[in-house]
Amino acid sequence: MASENNLEQFVLLAKTAKGAAAVGLINQVLEAPGIFVFGELLDMPTIQELSSGPQEAHYNLLNLFAYGTYKDYKANKDKLPELTKAQQTKLRHLTVVSLATKTKCIPYSTLLTELDIQNVRALEDIIIEVICADVIHGKLDQKNQQLEVDYAIGRDIKQESIPEVISVLQDWCEGCEAVLKGIEQQVSKANTCKDNNNKIKANTEQEVINLKKTLKTTHQQDLEDQMITDSQQSTSQDKPTKKPSKTKGLRGSSATKLWK
Repeated sequence: MASENNLEQFVLLAKTAKGAAAVGLINQVLEAPGIFVFGELLDMPTIQELSSGPQEAHYNLLNLFAYGTYKDYKANKDKLPELTKAQQTKLRHLTVVSLATKTKCIPYSTLLTELDIQNVRALEDIIIEVICADVIHGKLDQKNQQLEVDYAIGRDIKQESIPEVISVLQDWCEGCEAVLKGIEQQVSKANTCKDNNNKIKANTEQEVINLKKTLKTTHQQDLEDQMITDSQQSTSQDKPTKKPSKTKGLRGSSATKLWK
């Protein structure tokens, strides 16, 4: 947001700046801290007028800062204005950003070549500056001699690159739709599984209730049967016992006499 606000000031000034004033404006914006996008300024009519005049080199330099790298500057140095120290540093920062968009682990050897730096100590100083400027988020891996990138700001996009960007975004959208479809299928499957489990749980609980009722009824019947049995046994014990009657037998002598 700070970068956008700072650039907006230069865009407003560019509405009236022409010729040498526009060139001075370009030099200022290329040195201004915190500004790393230039597309909006490039589109201003007063800046576009420089592309076919004696100040064409400055227009090309602004275009290089928007889309190019330090290596591009070195290849076209004879056709471009000399960079100030601040401009040189910013272009190197932008070069690191461009490399970070291609890979998340940038070897020191690649950085040394792309930034045209001769020793690792100076390279690490540049990387620390880039991180402190909030242009990228990452850390130095001195053991493996590489820069590990977690995040990098976006740079300006050329008009001819827009179809490619659209294609990438379209692929991303299709991938997101496929993922969402897969998630929906998993959710549907999970809901079906949940419903089945709920039915099984309900059936199990009902069977437990029925079993409890059966056990309760059986237990109650057993108690009733036991009570009846105990009552019958108690009644049987309370009845008096009849003594067997004794029949006097006839004495042998009298019976003999009578028989006789």
